[in-house]
Amino acid sequence: MRVLLVEDDEPVAESLRRGLLRYGFEVEWVNTGGAALSYDGPYDVVLLDLGLPDTDGLDVCKALRGRSQVPIIVISARSDETDRVVGLELGADDYVSKPFGVREVIARIRAVMRRVQPPAADAPPAGPDRYGPRLTVDRKAARVRLDGVEVALAPKEYDLLAFLTEEPGALMSREQIMEAVWDANWFGPTKTLDVHVAALRRKLAGAITIEAVRGVGFRLMVNEGEATEGSEGSGTS
Repeated sequence: MRVLLVEDDEPVAESLRRGLLRYGFEVEWVNTGGAALSYDGPYDVVLLDLGLPDTDGLDVCKALRGRSQVPIIVISARSDETDRVVGLELGADDYVSKPFGVREVIARIRAVMRRVQPPAADAPPAGPDRYGPRLTVDRKAARVRLDGVEVALAPKEYDLLAFLTEEPGALMSREQIMEAVWDANWFGPTKTLDVHVAALRRKLAGAITIEAVRGVGFRLMVNEGEATEGSEGSGTS
C-alpha cells in the first residue's frame, strides 16, 4: 500500500516512515502543503499534518479531497475539538492526535481502507491468525487463544505478541519493539520490555519461543509440535 506522508517535523516523519516501511507500506514523504498538492505519483492513503510551514493543513485537506476520494488521515498536535470537526467536514476520513504510536496509525489506516474497500460479497470473513497447532491471534477482537482457551493478556502484552507475530522468525531490536509497541517518543527504561517478554513466555509456554539475542533484541519462533518441557526460551540481552 502506498502512503503519501505530509509532515514537516523530520524526527516524527522519519520515525513514522520507518515504522510504516517495516509493515510493508511504501512511503513518499513531503514536508510542505505545496509539495503535497504538486505530488503527481500514485498513493492509496494520505497522512496529513495540519501544522505545515507554508499553508494550513486544513486547506490542503480540502484541496486534496476536491481532486480525489483517496482516504485522508489527519495527524496533528492540535487537540482542539473544532479542528477535528472541521477536518472531518472538509473530507478527512480519520484524525489521530500527537503523540501517537506507529501501531495506532497503522490500525487507523487499515480501518479506513476496510471502509473504502469493503470485501467482496462472496469473500469469507477474516478469521484469527494461526501460529502452529496451538496458538491463534484474533486481531480484530484483540483476543489470543491457546489450545482453544482464551489467554488473559494485559494490553501491552497483547500488543507485543501482535507485533512479534507479524513476522515470526525475524530478529527485532529493542528500539524497533519499543517504538512499535510503546511509543516513538518513549523515554522510560526498556526493562519493561523484558517484563512483558517474560509474561508471554510464561502464558504461552510451549506454543512459542521468544529468543533473546544479547545486545540486540528478541526473535519469536513458532513451535510446530506439541509442548515440550523447557520450550519457553531463555536468555538475557
